[in-house]
Amino acid sequence: MLKIKEIVKNIIKINDLNFKKNNSYILNLIFIDDKNIKNINKTYRKKNHTTDVLTFVNFIKNNKNKNETYCDIFFSAETIKKDAKKNLINFYDHLTHLIIHCFLHVNGYDHKKDSEFMKMKKLEEKILMNFDIKSPYLI
Repeated sequence: MLKIKEIVKNIIKINDLNFKKNNSYILNLIFIDDKNIKNINKTYRKKNHTTDVLTFVNFIKNNKNKNETYCDIFFSAETIKKDAKKNLINFYDHLTHLIIHCFLHVNGYDHKKDSEFMKMKKLEEKILMNFDIKSPYLI
């Protein structure tokens, strides 16, 4: 877990993620197995299969009129490990990419349209360069 904490600390320092200075963030990174992520995916997204990560974000304005962002990010360590092995990439490099991807979702990025996907992909690749990690989209 120390390695993951270090990765998250380094990612959060990157300005391109667009974390807002006047906003409070509560980020819960939760590591679970395939069975549990499949259940969450089925319950909340109506998709009956495993996935590598699910991001849930809630925006709240507190009684002091300050914005707060609460995030629960569920990672399937099993799926991430399988995908890293299949694509011949380092587990932690793959996890770094997924954390960046989720943090972009937290800050309003999406990939439902091709134009949104391209914008998000380009930003992910730019941020990954800070960690000397090659684009996962070239695999």
